[in-house]
Amino acid sequence: MKESEIKLRVVLDDENIPEKIYWDATEKEGDGEEETKSVSLNIWDHNTQNTLRIDLWNKEMPTDEMKRFYVDCLGGLAQSILNSTGDEFMSTAMNRLCDKLVKHLEEEAKKGSQV
Repeated sequence: MKESEIKLRVVLDDENIPEKIYWDATEKEGDGEEETKSVSLNIWDHNTQNTLRIDLWNKEMPTDEMKRFYVDCLGGLAQSILNSTGDEFMSTAMNRLCDKLVKHLEEEAKKGSQV
């Protein structure tokens, strides 16, 4: 039986706020840990029929990158729901929301560059 492992390492400051986040995986290209600014992990607990979530970001992650990260996550979920269940309605609805959010982010960026 094949096994795969994903590791996360978080360096916290004195107030337990993430300063650095590192990840590694047996299936990723390249060797060794890589640094990232944000991680979002969702685990389905079938016993409670509930999702357990861990969302972390470091102090250096800009707000605009964080928003884009979550839009990208939502787009990935839209593709996953299509691949895993074939539910085109849910996938399309999620992708429409992503399109709307991308437009919102573009408008925010235009406003920010006009200041």
